[in-house]
Amino acid sequence: QVQLVESGGGLVQAGGSLTLSCAASGRTFSSYVMGWFRQAPGKERELVSSISWSDGWTSYGNSVKGRFAISRDNAKNTVYLQMDSLKPEDTAIYYCAARQRASTTYAYWGQGTQVTVSS
Repeated sequence: QVQLVESGGGLVQAGGSLTLSCAASGRTFSSYVMGWFRQAPGKERELVSSISWSDGWTSYGNSVKGRFAISRDNAKNTVYLQMDSLKPEDTAIYYCAARQRASTTYAYWGQGTQVTVSS
């Protein structure tokens, strides 16, 4: 059974940093792409960043480019999202998700972790 477990959320002041972790288990993820999504109250879910397990290819949403960095630790089956220069508009529930490289659909999701940035 696939499990994605996020951790690392919390309350931080504007300009601060947080690192989110996503521990993946239940299958081999070498052919998968991992994504971090976020959803704020009243807003649509947004893809923040993604990374390929196999070759480390990454992508970022325009709103976080230059501030967030995604990485993976293959030995630990864990994906990280380093968030710097946080802004109040980054406040949201952050979700980890996984999709096969050949698919555009994220099939597996974590339970989410709350990130709150105070002004």
